[in-house]
Amino acid sequence: MIRIDLHQLYVFTKVVEHKSFSKAADEIFLSQSTVSSHIQALEKMLNIKLFDRVGRESILTPKGERLYQWALKLLLIKDQALLDLKEGMTDLKGKIRIAASSVPGQFMIPGMVKQFREQYSEVIFHINQSSSKIVAEKVLNGSVDIGILGEKYDNEKLRFIPLLKERLVLITSNQNEMVGPVNIRDILNYPFVMRNSGSGTNALLERVLKKNNIHKEQLNIIAYTESGQSLMQFVIQDIGISIISEIAAKVYSSNNMLKMHAINGFDEERYFYLVYNINKTQSLLSKLFIDSAVHLVDGNLHKLG
Repeated sequence: MIRIDLHQLYVFTKVVEHKSFSKAADEIFLSQSTVSSHIQALEKMLNIKLFDRVGRESILTPKGERLYQWALKLLLIKDQALLDLKEGMTDLKGKIRIAASSVPGQFMIPGMVKQFREQYSEVIFHINQSSSKIVAEKVLNGSVDIGILGEKYDNEKLRFIPLLKERLVLITSNQNEMVGPVNIRDILNYPFVMRNSGSGTNALLERVLKKNNIHKEQLNIIAYTESGQSLMQFVIQDIGISIISEIAAKVYSSNNMLKMHAINGFDEERYFYLVYNINKTQSLLSKLFIDSAVHLVDGNLHKLG
């Protein structure tokens, strides 16, 4: 009779996620030899090879990949059973890996994490910030559990949940003489700071420019930047103007660090989305976080609007 040890399966999933026995051992506070023993025991019991060594990485074999999917499901059922038997349990432990684009990473996720940890205080978050396009790629390849981003991409594997609607606004330094609301063509008269092409803000801005028959080449673009904070400094120091998320602009405008202007005829709105891969088995913690984020839509996040 084959007896599957859930702890061995848990160790196995950590090796898969890190592609390394030593990194998995560090995360779960075991020695590397103990981790190796657990994997060897699984391989012996199931009579299959789980990993191939490729350079310094441990890569799953086809049967190892199948076991990984089953392991995630079995561990999820275990967590759900424990939660059901101990209703309101707050001592769930583990990590949630999130990729976020610039605005959600700075202005949305801290509030979401704060609310979630009020109920599940043992959870550790690993948050990676990048462009919306890269966020979607990370969700697709399984390197993160959840993404929060400002652009929706057509892919049958991705499920998007709208969290918050917002618009874009023009920002200028306090020294700039411009008064609002302004016309979209007014931006042609000033040096302009642009987000890089992978950002949701950039994608929406380019759609609006096209709608108004403005070619990007007509803009006096002086800099492209990945960083929203860097972009803010360009504007604050009166190096250029920019068009950004109203959520981000309000934080700086309310502190009198820059001026924010509405744009006539600029009625385009966008959503920030939570996205996850429907083909990836989510942990119980990830499922609970998704539920928490959805409930937050009508609560704390609207205070930013």
